[in-house]
Order: sequence, then C-alpha cells, then structure tokens
Amino acid sequence: MDFDWITPKQAAEKWSISDRRIQYLCANGKINDILRVGRTWLIPKDALKPIDGRTKAAREEKAKNNDDK
Repeated sequence: MDFDWITPKQAAEKWSISDRRIQYLCANGKINDILRVGRTWLIPKDALKPIDGRTKAAREEKAKNNDDK
C-alpha cells in the first residue's frame, strides 16, 4: 500500500477539530492505518473522520448497530 500522509495538525484543520483530539483518536486506535514515527502520528490523507462517540447521534447509531446483531 502506498499512502499520502498528513499530520495531526492538517487532519485537525480538515476535520474542524482540535489537534489534541486528533492525537487522542490516534492513541486510542480510532483512525485506521495510522503510523507513528517518533512522537509524530502520520494519518493517511484519505482517512475518514471517526464518529464522535460523545454525541447523541453517535450513541443512537451505536444502539442501532447493537439492535441489528
């Protein structure tokens, strides 16, 4: 696989969330195919923004997925 990478700061601007939130998402495996080089996270340019589990819509989506099983 050949990826084009962006930094957490670039992802934060792209997704309109804080740089610190991006770091949290990376550290907890919420973004797929990330790479850590030293202290820096590299995120694939085409990565999708994870659903924010702190919102009502995310809780409803999670409940809907659990009902489908």
